Amino acid sequence: MQPLTRRSALMLGGAGAVATVTGAAGLLWGAGTGFKSAGGKDLREPQALHSADGRLQVKLSAALGQVRMAGRDATALSYNGSLPGPTLFLEPGDRVKVTLENRLSDPTNLHVHGLHVSPQGNSDNVLVSVEPGESFDYEYRLPVNHPPGVYWYHPHHHGTVADQIFGGLYGAIIIQDSPPVPVTRERVLVISDISLTGDGSIAAVSAMEKMMGREGGMVLVNGQLNPALAARPGERERWRIINACTSRYLKLRLDGQNLQLLGLDSGRYQSPRDVEEVLLAPGNRADLLVTTAKGTAVLRTMPVYRGSMGSMLGGNNGGGQFRSGPYGAVLATLSVTGAPAAGLGPVPAQPTPRDLRATPVTARRELVFAMGTGMNSGGMGSGMLSFTINGRPFDPARVDTTVPAGAVEEWTLRNTSPMDHPVHLHVWPMQIIEQAGQPVDSPMWQDVVNVPARSSVRVRISFDDFTGKTVYHCHILDHEDSGMMGLIEAR
Repeated sequence: MQPLTRRSALMLGGAGAVATVTGAAGLLWGAGTGFKSAGGKDLREPQALHSADGRLQVKLSAALGQVRMAGRDATALSYNGSLPGPTLFLEPGDRVKVTLENRLSDPTNLHVHGLHVSPQGNSDNVLVSVEPGESFDYEYRLPVNHPPGVYWYHPHHHGTVADQIFGGLYGAIIIQDSPPVPVTRERVLVISDISLTGDGSIAAVSAMEKMMGREGGMVLVNGQLNPALAARPGERERWRIINACTSRYLKLRLDGQNLQLLGLDSGRYQSPRDVEEVLLAPGNRADLLVTTAKGTAVLRTMPVYRGSMGSMLGGNNGGGQFRSGPYGAVLATLSVTGAPAAGLGPVPAQPTPRDLRATPVTARRELVFAMGTGMNSGGMGSGMLSFTINGRPFDPARVDTTVPAGAVEEWTLRNTSPMDHPVHLHVWPMQIIEQAGQPVDSPMWQDVVNVPARSSVRVRISFDDFTGKTVYHCHILDHEDSGMMGLIEAR
């Protein structure tokens, strides 16, 4: 992946500016990659698979092969030959069976990100390894009170997670509402990034990019560049947005349209919140209502500064600064024309979110996310960065944290490094209590919580319903693969 130049970057004021700079393609690419992309086509959505009578059975075949990407044929990874993989529409209480077939050259497995399901056996067990040429039958049993929301699935085999997601292995999971939210139209938008060579294969990633957390030269929506969306004035659309990027933060704007946020991750607000922009760290999801106004609007991601490694790498004056999308990127274009649509009824009030602030805490812990210069076997500096939690890199044979089933714990997530780290805990969501020393006024539930550089966040977790081993880690996936992950056991 080559550095982006100002010429190739997009932080533009509208569709006309896009056409001027990129020939109406609306592209963001790495200089010199040579891949001939095309954008502006109508938005395509992944295949939709719906549960019926409380069950869904699906086969996911992970393979390297020809896929349609950015309007051209490319050689990338995919589930079932499509980018993204199929969207799974589920109901609370469902039983879901997934046969994962590994047609890759490396081991893989499957993580159902954000779902509150068992981490044991053949459920959301990230310690499973599915070897090349083999398959594995997963089974997930959703609780009858499982929160509705936007979730996703992706590989989680330690050491290959970043490569496999970057290469194209991801798909959406939607847990439906009851009663449904009245909308004119629903859209699933899976945002990812990738870099391709001139012949359409996945570009190599340098050691420096892995240390910083790679960002691809193309930002895709459902595998497309700047897809076109159409609506009538006054329609209420529901956009379920997933940040499936390996490291890129997304600060989303859709100027000129009315935006209301239903919730982030598995968290849901009691009533929609008016917003102008939505910030998604890698792994975060947004459930967004868009009430359309006449005209053309551009969905864009704005620059996000996520830290600097200049001093750690021998630089000076802030060298090594990393912005997610250095100049922003156009993601999609919405055209609103025609006669106004009939109004819809109000959004039903959501249940009052659970609030652990008044709940007695059974234990308090501190997790320190750190980056430092590694040592070689002779005790000399290796020049490579180490990525640790509480001073130790991940070891699948070591349980780092043991919690009693049913406990309510308060964790301080402390980041001593000069880069942001989005922290993800499997199985159990986290209620954010305090950020940068300031209390959070209302219940906020997320399963990916961003911890800014040299800062801390305090969360509370209720270890309900399940026992077993799972993990917590940085969701900048190169950092996870490099050791910034811990093993937790509830028992």
